Amino acid sequence: MVISITSATYIEGYRIKFRFSDKTEKIIDFSDFLLNARNPMTRKYLDKEYFKAFSVEYGDLVWNDYELCFPIWDLHEGRL
Repeated sequence: MVISITSATYIEGYRIKFRFSDKTEKIIDFSDFLLNARNPMTRKYLDKEYFKAFSVEYGDLVWNDYELCFPIWDLHEGRL
């Protein structure tokens, strides 16, 4: 079965609620990932206005034309 993201909703802080095509729902906190990032292109998403500017495109969660994205299966499993 191919899994895709059907919706992603900003909650607060660096948390996003996901709904997947298999009806699974997860809330994932990206704060540890962002706080521990060394790449300035990633760290810029500590600015919550940038962080909140994600979209779901073709079942993927993306920021700024795939500047930042995560494997769907990892998100489905709640891992970053």
